[in-house]
Amino acid sequence: MNIQELEKLRDEGAESVSSFERRRFLQAGLAITGVFLGGTVLSLASTRNAHGIITTMPEESKKFPFSPHYSMVIRQNNCIGCERCKEACVATNHVPSYGYRTTILEIQREIGPKETERIFMPVLCNQCNRPPCVRVCPTKATYKDKITGIVMMDNKKCIGCKTCMTACPYNARYFNEETRAIDKCNFCFDTRLSKGEKTTACSTACPADVRVFGDLSDTSSRVYKLVHKPDKLVWVLRPEAGALPNIFYMND
Repeated sequence: MNIQELEKLRDEGAESVSSFERRRFLQAGLAITGVFLGGTVLSLASTRNAHGIITTMPEESKKFPFSPHYSMVIRQNNCIGCERCKEACVATNHVPSYGYRTTILEIQREIGPKETERIFMPVLCNQCNRPPCVRVCPTKATYKDKITGIVMMDNKKCIGCKTCMTACPYNARYFNEETRAIDKCNFCFDTRLSKGEKTTACSTACPADVRVFGDLSDTSSRVYKLVHKPDKLVWVLRPEAGALPNIFYMND
């Protein structure tokens, strides 16, 4: 496939993103630069570096919906698949053996004749700005916290219908047999953040500094600086779902 064909695919993918979604990404200071891999990965760039796409941004679009606006950047190429993040999550949040709040996908990619490489991709609840799980829940057991934006679960309201599991674009929910309710990542809010900790268990346990957690609305935070790092491509998973996730990926 030549450069012209790639650019055509990129432009067609970018057109599939609604104007509403574009405005929401602008609130985070990001401009859409294309959609790659068959529409499954949306590439973003800082508005300061997206020359020819966005040159200025109105003041009102710089506001963030939540304060703090919790987010996580996954530095994917640094992941070695050690699964210490998963172990820390299980221990901290009492995740049963059959469930998970975060996992690591493994991809085998051919890089030459008879030669492959393993790529690891950490996945968790994407704490979406437009969470499909919240929209479909019949009892409002899953909801988006009005202060932090974290997608939460109220076990007392959950009837175990699993509708939210079906709606989640990231397969990030499981049914807890003990509580008879759906469980998922909540950025360790009840086990760490609400107790004064500044990071999640998975982020703290990672020996390769893959998971960077912080407040995206704080321009001095590492999360903000990574997402707006000059000349670095940042992407989100499953953009076609229109969920506007707060988990960003990059190779840094």
